[in-house]
Amino acid sequence: MPKYVLAYHQNGGGAGHMPDSEEAMAEMMKAWENWFGALGENLVDGGNPISFAKTIASDGSVADGGGNPLTGYGIIQADNIDAAVEMAKGCPVLANDGNVEVAEAIDM
Repeated sequence: MPKYVLAYHQNGGGAGHMPDSEEAMAEMMKAWENWFGALGENLVDGGNPISFAKTIASDGSVADGGGNPLTGYGIIQADNIDAAVEMAKGCPVLANDGNVEVAEAIDM
């Protein structure tokens, strides 16, 4: 079954959108746990959050961050990309003004 990388993007960057109270953090973590549970065996790797990044251009120049900063990732398996997109629609990052990029990981 094909694998798909889910790249989580948060408008404005990741750390700035972290909950500011223990209660809000617990709610956010519960939403992720529930979604991971709903994915079941399709969840290959729950991934990790991503913090500050630098972008390297083809000319070797280095810039802080990027236009659409990556704030985390996960890996799922699905029959096809449309099925992966349907699974990604439940991602908690979407409830916080973020987006999810779905891309097939090609075995080499």
